[in-house]
Amino acid sequence: MDEEVLKAYRKAGHIASEVRKEARSVVRVGASVLQICEKLERAIENKGGYLAFPCNVCMNDVAAHYSSPPNDRLIIPEDALVKIDIGVHVDGYIADTATSIGFSAEHEDMIRSADEGLERAIKIVRSGIKASEVGDAIEGAAKRNGFRTVWNLSGHQVDRFMLHTGKSVPNVGRLDGSKLDEGEVYAIEPFTTLPSAAGEIRSASEAYIYRIHKGKPPKDEATRKLFEIIKSRFRNLPFSERWIMNELPSEDFKIAFSTLLSSKNVVGYPVLIEKSGAMVAQAEHTVVVTRDGCTVTTL
Repeated sequence: MDEEVLKAYRKAGHIASEVRKEARSVVRVGASVLQICEKLERAIENKGGYLAFPCNVCMNDVAAHYSSPPNDRLIIPEDALVKIDIGVHVDGYIADTATSIGFSAEHEDMIRSADEGLERAIKIVRSGIKASEVGDAIEGAAKRNGFRTVWNLSGHQVDRFMLHTGKSVPNVGRLDGSKLDEGEVYAIEPFTTLPSAAGEIRSASEAYIYRIHKGKPPKDEATRKLFEIIKSRFRNLPFSERWIMNELPSEDFKIAFSTLLSSKNVVGYPVLIEKSGAMVAQAEHTVVVTRDGCTVTTL
């Protein structure tokens, strides 16, 4: 990997790591989820990074893809298990990292199991290893601790301005025989749940995180203007409605954004929920694969 590219990945990872750690002082019972998102996103920008995707604040059985919409009134309830997932990019080079924060003692073992799965995966990552071997390490850690992993949520390869590209890193040992190669970058993210759970996620009807799907701009002037703003600011990266809602007058924005969604110029990432309603914990780091191991950018 080019030294300047690696430097950008390291910088993004350093910022992401700092903000992930700061999340522990921001996430509290009774705290506004919207304010958590905004504080952590602002912290990324204040440290010189750019937002690779909206801050995810996912609670209890919600495993992924919840980020506050405008005027969100959701708060952190008592005994919640909260997953904070943040993304930073520097010149398009992405760091993706997550941590779980529990407000009940009963969550501690599940969180530790996700952390252990991530640690074991990182220890064996190297050029030429099969993705399924990494998944087996993650799944094995969960089973040894009395838990299971969510089989249909995976880690993912990242590239410049591309959050999900190419290969996946499963959280079970039987799904993917592709090999990880030197110089590739992956977000590895175990999702751990109860042994009695389905160990599977389903898509909810709601979506609060979006991305461009069709590249050809719409004909309507206001809609085309909004589309071009989204394209120039975010390229292929996910974004929040919160980030663009003031780009047009309120009513014009509502019509234009609705048009982009109905035309599929823009599509949403559905909120992902554990199928049986069980709690889910998450841990995540971004790694650069080397010949004999990997460099973790988000420690």
